[in-house]
Amino acid sequence: MKKQFAVIGLGRFGGSICESLSKQGMEVLAIDTNEDKVNKFATIATHAVVADSTDETTLRSLGIRNFDHVIVAIGDNIQSSILTTLMLVEQGVKHITVKAQNDYHEKVLNKIGAHKVVHPERDMGIRIAHNIVSKNVLDYLELSDEYSIVELMAGEAVHGRTLIELDIRAKYGCNIMAIKRGDEINVSPVADESIIRGDILIVIGADSDINRMEQVLFDDD
Repeated sequence: MKKQFAVIGLGRFGGSICESLSKQGMEVLAIDTNEDKVNKFATIATHAVVADSTDETTLRSLGIRNFDHVIVAIGDNIQSSILTTLMLVEQGVKHITVKAQNDYHEKVLNKIGAHKVVHPERDMGIRIAHNIVSKNVLDYLELSDEYSIVELMAGEAVHGRTLIELDIRAKYGCNIMAIKRGDEINVSPVADESIIRGDILIVIGADSDINRMEQVLFDDD
């Protein structure tokens, strides 16, 4: 069966999630207090309704507890975000993801029972910053305060060398999870796999180790 999602708040973040889930064939209920926004997503989501998510009776009438996952993407109204999350927790929603505006907002959301809290603007800022600082970093995903996954573009310094020659795990404490070459992706590459200039290496490790490895192996300037 298709999973059922509800997206509360149809701003840029919520709208993007709603559209992406719909494209993946999921059943999506789009909710906002703004009628214009709801009308915009009426042809994108499975259902789109004008509703106040801070009203307990309204949420019950929508059958919100029956959804597999509810995303609270309310914009700048932190009070509405917190109240909505609290209502969802009290009604027993299985999975609740909430967009936080700041660290204080996140602390409150975690205390009242949100299952996952995201900072889309902050996270995107971190990814862009890494991309700006290094021409070799194509993408960046923070796993924790210390560990990340990065996509690194292979240059001349590693061209023609095998993974066993580079010995990245022993020298830098990082692991190459996969190698992208054109449209193909090699997951868990073998030790004698040769790297070609232009390959994209997907690397996991501590930030300090990744930075050290990048400076030694990927700085062609």
